[in-house]
Amino acid sequence: MENKTKLTTRKIVFVGLMAALTCVGSWARIPVPLDIGGTSYFHLGNIFCALSGILLGPWLGGLAAGLGSAIFDMFYPAFISECWLTFLMKGAYGLIAGLVIRAGSKKWGYVKAILGSAAGAMTYAVLYLAKSYIKGIIVSGYTASAAWLAVIGKLPATIFNAVVAIIFAPILAVAIDKALKKSHLTLE
Repeated sequence: MENKTKLTTRKIVFVGLMAALTCVGSWARIPVPLDIGGTSYFHLGNIFCALSGILLGPWLGGLAAGLGSAIFDMFYPAFISECWLTFLMKGAYGLIAGLVIRAGSKKWGYVKAILGSAAGAMTYAVLYLAKSYIKGIIVSGYTASAAWLAVIGKLPATIFNAVVAIIFAPILAVAIDKALKKSHLTLE
């Protein structure tokens, strides 16, 4: 869906729409008592990060995923200081999903959408867990082993959110792509 030669009003609108859906999806969160070092959440934001990359391509999808997630952080007091990191990490989520989708031919289907969603989810999980480790040492003053324990405590919720995104983003992407084509609303 991404045309590299021209940024159209339609593309800008789709980026805004996906950023808004990512923000709202991140807002709709349920605490998951799986985290040893604090509270983790199940939320729909990751689905929309992957969906942004799949539908909009790497650059616009990464922008939509990063913006939507960073905007959520800006309105959530506990996360406002990390909104720039969230922009980069969630932007990488959409970017990698979009790069996988666009690898080879521009044509994609359900299997390629699963691969893109999985690659984006794995990229984000690694970045998020690395940030958690570094933050544990620098900000919280943990020892290296305590920081690793905190990271291990975040693994269940991180894996759960990744799996949910890997399952649902491709299903939504195929359905939305089909509806967009039927309505002649492609971005190309």
